[in-house]
Amino acid sequence: MPHPIEIKLHQKSRKLEIGFDTGETFELSCEFLRVYSQSAEVTGHGPGQETLQLNKQNVNIEAITPVGNYAVKLHFDDGHDTGLYTWERLYDLGKNQHKYWMDYLRRLMREGHSHPELDALKSQQTH
Repeated sequence: MPHPIEIKLHQKSRKLEIGFDTGETFELSCEFLRVYSQSAEVTGHGPGQETLQLNKQNVNIEAITPVGNYAVKLHFDDGHDTGLYTWERLYDLGKNQHKYWMDYLRRLMREGHSHPELDALKSQQTH
């Protein structure tokens, strides 16, 4: 299992940069990390109980707390800090970022919600 060798928070751009011992580096937006939190608030207590996270475009990370040698806790400025991000989870989010992000945007669209990226895609399709 890959392990992070460096974790850098870029608060201005709202991105978390994670370098793994595999030589791979991922930049994950705070919004992406917030909507894919492993907390019960987001995932529910079982399949089908997930809560779609809305309006998290401007969320930022205030602090990062290490949890043993296997995870970090991210403290978001909207008060959310209950999800743990294991090394395995962070690596999975990095490797599958595009797929997961597209899934999130599709869910927003299906449920009739807006998002700046959805609005941009819609305007590209009409031109």
